[in-house]
Amino acid sequence: MSTVRTLRHVIPSIATADGAGVKLRRSIGSQRGLYVDPFLMLDEFYSDNPDDYIAGFPPHPHRGFETVTYMLDGHMQHQDHLGNTGDLGPGSVQWMTAARGIIHSEMPQQTEGRMRGFQLWLNLPSTEKMKPASYRDIPASEVPAVPLASGAEVRVIAGTLQADGRSVDGPISPASAPLTTAPLYFDVRLPAGVSFTHALPPQLGGFAYVYEGEATIAGKPLPNRAAGVLDGGDEVRIDAGPNGARFLLLAARPISEPVVQYGPFVMNTREEIEQAIQDYQSGAFARAA
Repeated sequence: MSTVRTLRHVIPSIATADGAGVKLRRSIGSQRGLYVDPFLMLDEFYSDNPDDYIAGFPPHPHRGFETVTYMLDGHMQHQDHLGNTGDLGPGSVQWMTAARGIIHSEMPQQTEGRMRGFQLWLNLPSTEKMKPASYRDIPASEVPAVPLASGAEVRVIAGTLQADGRSVDGPISPASAPLTTAPLYFDVRLPAGVSFTHALPPQLGGFAYVYEGEATIAGKPLPNRAAGVLDGGDEVRIDAGPNGARFLLLAARPISEPVVQYGPFVMNTREEIEQAIQDYQSGAFARAA
């Protein structure tokens, strides 16, 4: 018999800015230590005003984790010191494993209109933090959009969707990218009054983030633009409110290691952070391949 996960607590998003002044809302990671292992941060950027996003995210370093950028509207371009270039348009995903070090930028390719999407930070275990960096540009056409009999639709970015007797892999799945954290990343659209139920193995930690409408988890309300951290169990059920709901469902295997963060560097010890700063300042990041 399945045990349905309850809502442990809610993390409201707060308004902040990052990069060269891009306005966004941050839930996971909005306060130091406010993580959902292995998820370190979730940012939502959403504006029709170019003044809120036009300055973008000029070149900056990362070490020790992965960044996942998922676009809903607008056009940004990724470039990094390894020579990768990626065009991020509606529905596309950038999956970047910073690992031992990468310097990249994400800059708007528009001067008007809506820019909307998410950036997720996913931690790496200590055994993978100093591996070579890598990058994958995933166009919208490679992200399955799966209609369900209930009227729901699920975009499968990572992991495997099991619904209506089908099994659908996302572009980041155990078969294509055997990541230690085994992440699951769904974008779910629910019409009013419809529910979404999915198996979620008890060894995975996870949360849901509602970005349109409202929803409930095991009868408890999850407000708009807030992250709902899931308690233990082996199944999750999310019910849409009277105006429907769109939400991200994220889950992964916890790493259960110390997290020491200094800006764009996430390691296990202060000494490793000091080394990361030294390596960046000395130009070692730029020379890494």
